[in-house]
Amino acid sequence: MSTKPCVVLVDTYETADHGLPQTARHIAPAFLALGAECVRVQSAPDAPGQYRKSSPTMSNYRENIVHDGDLAKTLDALAVHRPVAVVAGGEYAVAFTDELSEALGVPSNGTALSLARRDKAAMGEAVAAADLPVARQLSTSDEAELAAWHREVGGRIVVKPNRSAGGDGVSFCDTPERSVEALRTITGRQNVFSEDNDLVIAQEYLAGTEYMINTVSMDGLHQVCDIWKTSRFAVNGVSDLLGACQIVPRRGPGHDELVNYAFAVLDALGIRHGAAHVEVKRTPQGPRLIEVGSRLSGGDLPHLARLAIGESQLDWMADAVLRPERFRERWGEDYRIRRHYAWSALLSPVEGTLRRYTVLDEIERLESFHEMFVLTQPGKPLRRTVDDTTFPVVVTFMHEIEEYVLRDLGTLRYLDGVGCYELEP
Repeated sequence: MSTKPCVVLVDTYETADHGLPQTARHIAPAFLALGAECVRVQSAPDAPGQYRKSSPTMSNYRENIVHDGDLAKTLDALAVHRPVAVVAGGEYAVAFTDELSEALGVPSNGTALSLARRDKAAMGEAVAAADLPVARQLSTSDEAELAAWHREVGGRIVVKPNRSAGGDGVSFCDTPERSVEALRTITGRQNVFSEDNDLVIAQEYLAGTEYMINTVSMDGLHQVCDIWKTSRFAVNGVSDLLGACQIVPRRGPGHDELVNYAFAVLDALGIRHGAAHVEVKRTPQGPRLIEVGSRLSGGDLPHLARLAIGESQLDWMADAVLRPERFRERWGEDYRIRRHYAWSALLSPVEGTLRRYTVLDEIERLESFHEMFVLTQPGKPLRRTVDDTTFPVVVTFMHEIEEYVLRDLGTLRYLDGVGCYELEP
């Protein structure tokens, strides 16, 4: 048996079925680079819905263990490797990571608050119980109860699955009738992880700019790794569609207030170890929680942060596990933006069979253009964009001069539209 430290990685699916690369592809290499070895655990024999086509790079792992429901058997298989940590490969892995890490006696957030770290209704309740301000919410499967609650709250509300990820099933509803329609749609299908949507969570709509705060914690010490500011669009009947995101400085206006709130949320949810992805809105009344993922940020953001600032959650997480003394020495440091970075999606207003895009060459000639992911290929069905699973194209921008990135983001919006998509007759 190797004398190198061993890290267990749970459900590292490297590519989602929509074609975008996933953060999980970078986790094992981050530990391998510091001299560790990795064992992969798959929490169920079948991959969840959006990862069914994912093929992990097995050369990164000492062993791949498929959990068949027998926890004792899986723990015995892991014990021979003498692991020093268990790390979640994504949202789907959070609860099982808590269970394994607690049972193996390695640093763990424990199982007592696992539900609150995975279920959005329990999450809001736990944060409110810590005397932090949160949005009003209701968890239900009852149409009459939801309609009555919406009438009481008034205005716009958000209805979404209790458990999912990304923009799956998120609906912005201006009337009780629309809320009921959203409930029917959500509970009538499974989420992106092939789990039945038994309940929805309804929350009051929060006005303001949404931020993503990515952290790594060690023994309750929380470190900000990167902060992203989102841009929202009212398109295709969706009033608040995430369509772009840009990395922003650690010490920007209002950022300390956001970070202090995010750290308090981590404490309320018992997140003392590992990575977290905290989504917070900066409202006129102050920061308010959208949700938390007790894992690395998705959407390949850690990789993008490395391009922008030279390191990311991946590096801080590897240090917390393998070089804790270095984590403590650097804890509290502010990151510095070396190259301004942003991504933006095309937002299709049309649907049909795509013949070709008309503006991709122009986009590639933009000064800060970095990379392009064509997710809907010519000849395939094009859907109107209503969430992040229906982006036809995602474009990334990077430049030492921020103004060039901002200008090109605006130009992308100018180029996008009906004329961007040529459909088959």
